Amino acid sequence: MDVSALVWGLTIAGIVGLLLFDFVFHVRKAHIPTLREAAIWSAIYVGLAVVFGIGLWLFGGATMGTEYFAGYVTEKALSVDNLFVFLVIMASFKVPRADQQKVLLFGIVFALIARSAFIFAGVALINLFSWVFYVFGAILLWTAFSLVRGGDEDDEADNFVIRFARRYLRTSEHYDGDKLFTIENGKRVITPMLLVMIAIGGTDLLFALDSIPAIFGLTTDPYIVFTATAFSLMGLRQLFFLIDGLLDRLVYLSYGLATILGFIGVKLVLHALHENALPFVNGGQPVPVYEISTGLSLAVIVGVLAITVVASLVSPAGKAKTVETTVRKHAKNAVDPELDEKARAESFRSLVAAQERIDGLPAERATAIREDAELAELVEAARREHAPAH
Repeated sequence: MDVSALVWGLTIAGIVGLLLFDFVFHVRKAHIPTLREAAIWSAIYVGLAVVFGIGLWLFGGATMGTEYFAGYVTEKALSVDNLFVFLVIMASFKVPRADQQKVLLFGIVFALIARSAFIFAGVALINLFSWVFYVFGAILLWTAFSLVRGGDEDDEADNFVIRFARRYLRTSEHYDGDKLFTIENGKRVITPMLLVMIAIGGTDLLFALDSIPAIFGLTTDPYIVFTATAFSLMGLRQLFFLIDGLLDRLVYLSYGLATILGFIGVKLVLHALHENALPFVNGGQPVPVYEISTGLSLAVIVGVLAITVVASLVSPAGKAKTVETTVRKHAKNAVDPELDEKARAESFRSLVAAQERIDGLPAERATAIREDAELAELVEAARREHAPAH
C-alpha cells in the first residue's frame, strides 16, 4: 500500500500529540505514578497500538498488518530490555523517584528522533545496495551472541560524554528539583538531571543499532517500520513503573531476545542471499534459498517471548529473584524519607513477611540472598528504624 503524504502527516501529528499529552498531563508536575495509573495508561497505549495495527490490516491488507504486528512485538520486547539499562543509569545517578518520569519521556522522544533518522537512512541504503541485508544480519547475529555471552551493564552510565562533562564542564553533585541548570556559589552549573538525560540519550543511539536492523528483517516498508517503532516506544514510561519490580525477575529475558535477534539475523541473511548481487557470492546471481515468511516470524517471536517469561517466573532462579527483589523493594521503602510514616511502617511489615519466604527457597539460593552484603545492610537499616515500634 502506498502511503500518501497526508497519511504520513496525520500519523506524525498524532504521535507528537500523544507525546505532548503525556508531558502536559502526567510529566510536567513531578510525582510518583501509582500502580493503578501505570497499569491503566500502559493498557491504553498498547490498545492504541493494536487498534492502529488492525486498521493497517483492514486498509493495507494481511501482509501489511502481519508485518506491523511482528515489528511492534519485536521492538516492544527490545524496549523492555532497554529498561534494564535505564534502571542502572537512574540508580547510578540516584534520580529521585518523582523525577524519573521526565527522564524517561526525554529518552522516548530522543529515541524516536534518533531511530527515525536511522530508519530513513536504512531505507535509502536498502534501495541503493541490496547487500546491506548482509550487514544488518551480521549485526543481529553478533548482538545475539553478545546477549548470550553477557556483559557488564554498569558501564552504560559512565560513557565518554558523561566523563567529559564532569571533567571539563561545571557540574553539580546535587539535584535542584527537575531543573537542568542551577546556581551554586553564584555560578551557573549543570545538574545531574541533564547528565542522566545525556546518558540515556547516548544509550538510545546504541539501542537503535540493534532495533532498526531487527525490524528491517521483518519489513522494509518505511511507514510500517516507523509506526511499529513509534508505538513500541509510546507507553514505555508507564510500563517502566508498572513492571519496575518485575524486570530483574525475567532471568532468561536476554536468552529469549538473543534467540529472536538470531532468528531475524538468519532471516536477513537468507533474504540477502535470495536478492544477492555480490560478485563473489554465487557469481553475483541470486541464491535459491528458503525465505522465512512474516507470519512464521510473528509466531516464533511471540512463542519465544511467552516461553521466556513463563520459564523466568516459574524456574527456581526466577522464584529466588522474585523473593530477593521483594525484600529489597520493601527494605528500601521502609527507610525512604520521601514516603510518609504510615507507608514506611507498612513496607516494614511487608519486609518481615517477605523475609520469611527466603526459608522456603532451596538452601543454596537462600544462602546467596542472606550473604548479599548490600541487601543485608538495607534490611538492617530498616530494622533499626522500626525497632522501637516492634
